[in-house]
Amino acid sequence: MVLRSCCKFGPVLVWFRLGYVVLLWLCVTHLRCARAETKTVVQKDAEFDVTYNDTVTSDNQTIYAFNHTVSRNKTEGVRVTVDVLSEGAESSPILFVVRQKQAVLSFQVPLILRGLYQRKYPYAHVGRTLCQPPTRSLTETQYFFVDVSTLSSLGTHYQLRISRVDSFTLHTDKKFSFTASPSQPQYFKYVFPDGVDTVIVKVNSEMTFPCSVMSIQDIQCPVYDLDNNVAFIGMYQTMTKTAAITVQRKDFPSNSFYVVVVVKTEDEACGGPLRFYPLRPDELIDAGNRSKTLDVVVSPAISSDVYVMGMLFCLGIFLSFYLLTFLVACVENKRSVDRPTVPGVNPVSPYEYGSFERSLESVAGRSRQESLSSIEEDDYDTLADIDSDKNIVRTKKYLCVSDLARKDKRVLSKKYQIYFWNIATIGVFYALPVIQLVITYQTVLAFNNILSNLGYVMLGLLFLLIVLQRDVIHSRALDRNDLNALECGIPKHFGLFYAMGTALMMEGLLSACYHVCPNYTNFQFDTSFMYMIAGLCVLKLYQKRHPDINASAYTAYACLAAVIFFSVLGVVFGKGNMVFWIVFSVLHILATMLLSTQLYYMGRWRLDSGILRRIVYVIYTDCIRQCSGPIRQLITDIHSVVVFGLSRAAYGLLKTPNDFASYLLAIAICNLLLYFAFYIIMKLRSGERIQCMAMVCILFTAVVWGFALFFFFQGLSTWQKTPAESREHNRDCIVLSFFDDHDIWHFLSSIAMFGSFLVSVCLVCACTVDEDKAGDHSVMLIEFK
Repeated sequence: MVLRSCCKFGPVLVWFRLGYVVLLWLCVTHLRCARAETKTVVQKDAEFDVTYNDTVTSDNQTIYAFNHTVSRNKTEGVRVTVDVLSEGAESSPILFVVRQKQAVLSFQVPLILRGLYQRKYPYAHVGRTLCQPPTRSLTETQYFFVDVSTLSSLGTHYQLRISRVDSFTLHTDKKFSFTASPSQPQYFKYVFPDGVDTVIVKVNSEMTFPCSVMSIQDIQCPVYDLDNNVAFIGMYQTMTKTAAITVQRKDFPSNSFYVVVVVKTEDEACGGPLRFYPLRPDELIDAGNRSKTLDVVVSPAISSDVYVMGMLFCLGIFLSFYLLTFLVACVENKRSVDRPTVPGVNPVSPYEYGSFERSLESVAGRSRQESLSSIEEDDYDTLADIDSDKNIVRTKKYLCVSDLARKDKRVLSKKYQIYFWNIATIGVFYALPVIQLVITYQTVLAFNNILSNLGYVMLGLLFLLIVLQRDVIHSRALDRNDLNALECGIPKHFGLFYAMGTALMMEGLLSACYHVCPNYTNFQFDTSFMYMIAGLCVLKLYQKRHPDINASAYTAYACLAAVIFFSVLGVVFGKGNMVFWIVFSVLHILATMLLSTQLYYMGRWRLDSGILRRIVYVIYTDCIRQCSGPIRQLITDIHSVVVFGLSRAAYGLLKTPNDFASYLLAIAICNLLLYFAFYIIMKLRSGERIQCMAMVCILFTAVVWGFALFFFFQGLSTWQKTPAESREHNRDCIVLSFFDDHDIWHFLSSIAMFGSFLVSVCLVCACTVDEDKAGDHSVMLIEFK
């Protein structure tokens, strides 16, 4: 009976609970409605340029209604400025909502902007520019409303002011100054005038910091004008003192665009210091005064005629070298035809720039026994290997340079031709991926820094043509058994010359690829073949007097690959890494000493288990028992090498340069210059004369190098710093309004490199028949590191 009673009253309980829930919902709704009825909404007709002081709470909401006349032919900006005067408003900020015809802008005050590591910066003073909706009619009255509300039950006092921006539209070539801050960004409108398709927008400031951003955006709403969204659309640049962006009409269908300037909350993006703050949850940080005064000017870009003039100017400069070379070749050919010949003596080849003060009769009558076989038979047996053993050949009374080259000329020629084929292969495999990368990721047209690299390519090709002409003339001289080509002067092998010309052309091509978008990641494009050029020039200088023992192409390029490998490591890991610099310095000194020993002993030593025993024995016999001349020279040379190496290593350890690639390149260039100076000094000391053509090339090249380095050190940009810091060094173009200082460096350095290569050619071909004695020059070159 009890169970049956419970089942009987079950439905009643369900309906009772349902009714309770409905009653509770009605009560809550009634309370909400009652509370809503107590909240006051006030709408005011407001006016421009009037400051409204008011207080807002959670119980009241104020709506300011504005109207203004918009003209299709005139653009006026409207700016909202808000100040919160009450303290402690960060916990319950005021919300401002601006409702326009086709846009809504909302922001809170205090405005909270975030920096790195979620740092929060509050701004109680906020200024925003309203996005102006387009209008189709000639004039139109538009309305917009500013809603002010908060959830704070306490009253918050604020000031509101709406004003017109009369200078909202920028005019061509007219500078306009303004002030911006993180909470008060500025943007302006620019309309392309008729006949102008490309303009340059420049923003400048006398203040380095605070860091700023300039953005170019299309005419649309909303405008992204805050630090946390300015990079979402359009083109932008960070800036400290200057920024410039080229804008084309075809990119903006409306024939107009916005120039937006935003001051960042922190300076880290521009290379500035990042202040340390104790990070606490939800801690607000006072950013201080970050207002910045700037000016903006929009000017037309250079026309297509300037591009044409720039290209013609570039081509004209380097084609003039082709013309000059052709004229010199014609003069040489005429002189060789008009030059008198002596019976029984082959005419001097036109590739030898020499003085003919000494009569050819005396040259022809010079005893071959004196120059080629002056060995004393009383001291040596007449053996078949007397002409192949270098130790025996060097005992001759008059040692000629050709006597130092005992290997077959055809074998050596093929050996040095490998340099050219190897570097050509390296260039193909290196350049094609670089060009593909540039084409894939860059869509800009060629501009000045790319065009000015044309000189390396054109002058490199001209050098190859000059070497080819010398090679052909020399081959013809050998075919007719010319005495001078066979026995006199420095042995001539052109493979390294071909490699040098190819490297110069590749440098121009890769430098152009680098200058499409110079940055940290592709700087190696610009430097790799610079190492190649420096290394090949050193090898060519050494080969002049040591054709038999010069390094093979495989060894040379393997060493250069190791240099480039360390360059990449230094760029990636070397910045501020003391461990890397210590390891590199140790390896640098060891490699220098190893190379010095290899060159000193002409390859006649072995690195094996007996090396220490032999070193001790040499020191004991040549230094302790009797200090011989060679060992003194060796100690002096190694001491010089170690001191020079240690000085460079110490500089690297103390300074730890950020630009490791340039530091390594400076070492290579210093070695090349020292070796070249040593070569010239020893040439003069040995009684050899530098002929007129070689001297002219040396003086011309030195002068051009001086001017080139002047423009190089102007430092118009650097990838070691942030883009904003790099742009501080930018300058206007000074030649034809198209080429800047760095372009002039490209022009002059390409000419200087070409001249340096010509110096090398002239020094090889400058020994006449009466200047082919090896003397102390060749012997001391053997001992040079």
